[in-house]
Amino acid sequence: MMLTIAHVLGPDQLAEVRALLAAAGDDWVDGHVTAGYQGAPVKHNQQIAEGSDVAARARFIVLAALERNPAFISGALPRQVYPPMFNRYHAGMAFGPHVDGSIRLHPQTGAKLRTDISATLFLNEPGDYDGGELQIMDSYGLHTVKLAAGDMVLYPATSLHQVTPVTRGTRLACFFWIESLIRDDARRSLVHDLDGAIQRLNQTGADRAARDTLVGCYHNLLRQWGET
Repeated sequence: MMLTIAHVLGPDQLAEVRALLAAAGDDWVDGHVTAGYQGAPVKHNQQIAEGSDVAARARFIVLAALERNPAFISGALPRQVYPPMFNRYHAGMAFGPHVDGSIRLHPQTGAKLRTDISATLFLNEPGDYDGGELQIMDSYGLHTVKLAAGDMVLYPATSLHQVTPVTRGTRLACFFWIESLIRDDARRSLVHDLDGAIQRLNQTGADRAARDTLVGCYHNLLRQWGET
């Protein structure tokens, strides 16, 4: 399931994050520091050092927004969220085709996190740069994503994906991974669709008993498929 979520960050939050990144100075490091074996040869970008104060402050803003976003909670069913990171691509930079590593170590706790879902949160407007599209390849073909500032895309971390070369300007983004309560993408998609249908029925005031039955089905599927 690929899911686009609009307005994860509002204008004030975006301005605060971008100001932090603009003043980061030496906290910008080569993106290879977190690249795996497959990604290192094709990764050409920069990112904020994970242990820096800038990363901590910007990360807090993003995590607080995610916790308040019902579309994110419904789509990801997060069990753990890897601390968000921040990258930039100047003209000539790109990240070639790769699949994200399956397991990551939490940088603060050392706990292992299974990467079920990949997330990209766009931090500047599409008109600020040319190129830099996120391209995701799955069984349904090639999906090209270039969203407005503050919008985010979630997609299965099993997907082959890339960031095309930036040819003008600078692309800013936040990226991270989620370990979901439901690791299987097809099951997670089914539960998400069920939740969406329940919400729409609630808004229309449809038959209460039928809605209660569907809510029960939703939670029973979580009990059956969920991992805690």
